[in-house]
Amino acid sequence: MRIVVFSLLLLMVMPLKAGPVFSVHSSDKRTQLIELYTSQGCSSCPPAEQWLNKLVDHPELWESFIPLAFHVDYWDYLGWADLYANYGNTLRQKKYRSQGHILQVYTPGFVVDGAEWRGWFRRNPLPDKRLTTGILSAELQAGNLNVKYMPKPGEMTEDLELNVAILGFGIETQVQRGENRNRKLQQEFVVLSHETARSGDGQWEVVMPKISKDLADRFALALWVNRPEDQRPLQATGSWLPEFLTH
Repeated sequence: MRIVVFSLLLLMVMPLKAGPVFSVHSSDKRTQLIELYTSQGCSSCPPAEQWLNKLVDHPELWESFIPLAFHVDYWDYLGWADLYANYGNTLRQKKYRSQGHILQVYTPGFVVDGAEWRGWFRRNPLPDKRLTTGILSAELQAGNLNVKYMPKPGEMTEDLELNVAILGFGIETQVQRGENRNRKLQQEFVVLSHETARSGDGQWEVVMPKISKDLADRFALALWVNRPEDQRPLQATGSWLPEFLTH
């Protein structure tokens, strides 16, 4: 097992009391990962964000699908620097292109289960491909998040990459410059922090940070695993985070 201590952007580490206080797990059906690449400086992005926002109250949220809004930085030069953008998000989108999973890098851009999805532009429903796969689980105990991926029969776990993302909800931004000037943006599923760690046995132990409640109205944890050479997710899980984990 590989022990990794994350230094998550804008998040403060604080030890918690001993004992399991939070747990989450997937089923043996792949939880769909819906990634939106967006920017506060992109005038075409608010409709896509509004569509994503509606999934907050969906009854199958976390069980059947997990939305993620990755804010990219390549439109910052247009006059408004996205408050939640970073180059890591941009690099993730570019890696999808270099790995052959998307044709172009653009916003708003959707990636579903590691594949480009242009169906949103045609108002198509999400692809329905919940394949049988391994089970991803995590338990928070004594300040550590213990994560395990149990593969399906015949699947190898000798080299896997864990993704840990903290999501923010109820975020409002009054844009003052650029293409969305004078527009108030309402944003959900905003990726506030995203870190990765590799393991040779499908098990990880990471320090769970204490989250500053000033960043958003509420928070969620999203976890997913993939092969290091391929960003397409094998399995994902997630959940709302209890309020006692915020500061």
